[in-house]
Amino acid sequence: MKMKKTLIFLFFLLSPSSSYANTKVIAALEEGGKLIFIRHAYAPGVGDPNNFDIKECSTQRNLDRTGIAQAKRIGQFFRSNRISIDLVLSSEWCRCKDTAQYAFKNYRTFKDLNSFFSSKFTKNRDQQMNNLKVFVKSWNSKKNIVFVTHYVVISEALNETVNSGAIIVADRNFRVIGVIEIN
Repeated sequence: MKMKKTLIFLFFLLSPSSSYANTKVIAALEEGGKLIFIRHAYAPGVGDPNNFDIKECSTQRNLDRTGIAQAKRIGQFFRSNRISIDLVLSSEWCRCKDTAQYAFKNYRTFKDLNSFFSSKFTKNRDQQMNNLKVFVKSWNSKKNIVFVTHYVVISEALNETVNSGAIIVADRNFRVIGVIEIN
């Protein structure tokens, strides 16, 4: 019986979706000075259509009702937990801008958060990652900073694979502290 209780405790302790893990991440956010990467909310499909134009949302893969509701829940998570935010930066893709708008209202675009999933943009990867690291190094705030971006950027920057709407918290050295899934 004692072994069973120990195993249950370890399961909850080590489970990334456990309330303990969420409590740990929220405590880190309360300290401030953290990098918060958010993969854009749910947008059906993969990649973008061949006629993709960054300036024209109708040519892109966009949030649907599920994604809009998820983006609103992301914002509610931050408001409910009173997480202080210095700045919200978003990729120039419409699904990221919409996620930032529904979740936080105020944001700025930052091209170094743009996707490089498509072969059309792959050549930008190294420069974007370098620029992002330089930006973070020069960022000076005791509050947290939010980056609304894409799977490929998060994977490259943090070596994490995440679902749409996931919140990944890292320190200024890009070391992951934890992940909170917002469904």
